[in-house]
Amino acid sequence: MLNLVEPIRDKDDIQAMKDYLLHDSAMSYERRYRNYMIFLTGINSGLRVGDIIQLKVKDVQGWHIRVKEQKTGKTRTFRMTKPLKNAMREYVKDKPLHHYIFKSREGHNKPITSGQVWNIIKEAADFLGIDNIGTHSMRKTYGYHHYKQFKDVAALMETFNHASPMITLRYIGIKQDELDDFQRKFAL
Repeated sequence: MLNLVEPIRDKDDIQAMKDYLLHDSAMSYERRYRNYMIFLTGINSGLRVGDIIQLKVKDVQGWHIRVKEQKTGKTRTFRMTKPLKNAMREYVKDKPLHHYIFKSREGHNKPITSGQVWNIIKEAADFLGIDNIGTHSMRKTYGYHHYKQFKDVAALMETFNHASPMITLRYIGIKQDELDDFQRKFAL
């Protein structure tokens, strides 16, 4: 049985994840801050975790993030949200441009691994009682809330590099929500 991860639909749950990651996810403040910033980047950018962990300080200068996607090989540039930009500016302040933003404890300038990020996100979700959450939930959460706010499936298709609106709606959990709603209203 395939265990699919879901977006975090409830904004209170998103805030609870942020709070947990910043205050309770690790012993040291430095690691808690890193964990929080990874989550904030994921839910505000729609990037895959593999792309987030490869970001260097030079990739987040100004209002834009520049990333070469691992899955597609394409280089993308996109504007950060205001909350992400403000947090990122503070987080990378005084860090060398060639350093990874989200460093591992191993080595001098090595990025955290996607497996480590999965453990961090999963531990937070488990602690808070949020089910079906993994690293991909950050990307799906971005898509879900972007769609709920703007109803612009075309922009999300472009962001996620999807071939059809149906794929995007299914991916971000909107299709399942609609099906569940239909079933809730149906009776014979």
